[in-house]
Amino acid sequence: MNRRDSVLALIALGASPIAASGQPRGKNPRIGFLTLRSRGHELEAAFVAGMRELGYVEGKNIAIEWRFADGKAERLPALAAELVALRVDLIVAASTQAIQAAAAATTTIPVVFPGAADPVGAGLVRSLSRPGGNVTGLSTIAADLGAKQIELLRSVLPRVSRLAVLVNPTNAGSALVVKDFQTGARKAGLSILQFQAQTPEGIERAFAAMKAARADAVTVVIDAVFLQAAGQIAGLALRQKLPFISTQQQDAEAGSLMSYGASVAGNYRRAATYVDKILKGAKPADLPVEQPMMVELVLNLKTAKALGITLPQSLLVRANRVIE
Repeated sequence: MNRRDSVLALIALGASPIAASGQPRGKNPRIGFLTLRSRGHELEAAFVAGMRELGYVEGKNIAIEWRFADGKAERLPALAAELVALRVDLIVAASTQAIQAAAAATTTIPVVFPGAADPVGAGLVRSLSRPGGNVTGLSTIAADLGAKQIELLRSVLPRVSRLAVLVNPTNAGSALVVKDFQTGARKAGLSILQFQAQTPEGIERAFAAMKAARADAVTVVIDAVFLQAAGQIAGLALRQKLPFISTQQQDAEAGSLMSYGASVAGNYRRAATYVDKILKGAKPADLPVEQPMMVELVLNLKTAKALGITLPQSLLVRANRVIE
């Protein structure tokens, strides 16, 4: 069984012995799961695993209505409306675009997000401590990590002067992250070159444009489409000899030079605790948005070797994980 089939099997079955303490009383709740990605991503499996740890097993004591937009943001409003029409008890919205679609579709059904770069700045919640409304969840703090990524990149490649930043124009949170990169770039004396894409074909075109613009390195702003395309992006960066740094560990695993950020899979697992609390009576407006307790540095030595880069020992000893 390959990795994709394993993920699908986990999502479909999620079967293991469970403790009854996590099970809600009364009828089995129905959860809507709305994402910009396509079916079969490991992050959905992480959410299922988190639910199972709390005693919820799909098909036994909980139903999950899966809605995948396959990278097409324009489909999200209709998919959100479907979930509202089904009168689900709660919607898990996995991407800024999905959160916005769910929030626009309902002001009464609770909406939980597994990760948002800047939920306050994007207008998803009123504040981190008191979200207000029907939306809450977890932050990736990606909007605060741009300057640190530039610092790490410069520690390896001090002559980098042009950093390409890939963004999905449909993601409202991208502007906030790009602004953070621009602030860090000014301090470091770098130029930021911004490129847009929202499909695999668009990613190919964006990398061709980066090459034409003579970019020295590349980063991506966290987005569901780019998470799904981690392997494609890492492969293009390697072929063009562009050192690739991001906030996502999945990118380092796929072949980026390094990543520095919170665990996205960990966020999806933790999102299950919000679902559990809400099903047991908590109000989203009163559940503070959780920020990651730690960020991790992951280095890919195989990619460094392919790029002819020697990672300094001072960086290697700081790494939380080194991929060889």
